[in-house]
Amino acid sequence: MWRQLADDVALISFPWRVLGLDFKRNVTLLRLPDGRVVVHSTAPFTKQDIAAIRRFGEPNWLVEATLMHDTFAKEGRKALQNIPYLAPDGFVEATEVQTESLLPPPREWDGEIDVLRIDGVRMNEHALFHRRSRTLVVADLFFSFPQETSGWPRFFVRHVMRLPRLFGISALYRLLVIRDKEAFACSMRALLALDFERLVAAHWQPIETDARPAVEQALRDSKLLC
Repeated sequence: MWRQLADDVALISFPWRVLGLDFKRNVTLLRLPDGRVVVHSTAPFTKQDIAAIRRFGEPNWLVEATLMHDTFAKEGRKALQNIPYLAPDGFVEATEVQTESLLPPPREWDGEIDVLRIDGVRMNEHALFHRRSRTLVVADLFFSFPQETSGWPRFFVRHVMRLPRLFGISALYRLLVIRDKEAFACSMRALLALDFERLVAAHWQPIETDARPAVEQALRDSKLLC
């Protein structure tokens, strides 16, 4: 499923089923002024998917922003073979797919896309901020489910993931991924200092307006601000 979120931001969603739920896998496309595109997250791309990406702009970088997103690394590399594949340190060991470090980011991103390392977590996650569109892109830091979610999915999200507002940091992430709450909270302060209006998470729906207050509320709900 393709969605145009802003002039230079597009989203492709792919099915990704776990425990009887379709968590969706979001691939975010961030376009630079010269038409070059950052492809954030991999998926089981088809030839039609790659053609759609090329209609949006020329893919120049493939990006993973967390060590947890290794599921489609080989498929992504195969579909986009001749561009840099940027990922956190440790990704090569986890996937056996050759990548380059996400930090420091490419010089071509200067003034256009910022990369923020999330400190205090085990999976070496990063957030990307596309300045012109005021779009923040995260991996598994936040989950965002639609309000109309019902039945087993709603029960799972509210009572297993423990997201009463259907948006926030999952219980699994809080318990198993965050290892240093103080360092993490300081990273969240740095994240909130970014002037973002929109947020795209790796799973389910984006928040298209007023994303910053929603993020701040989710962090306060989880008592994860310093």
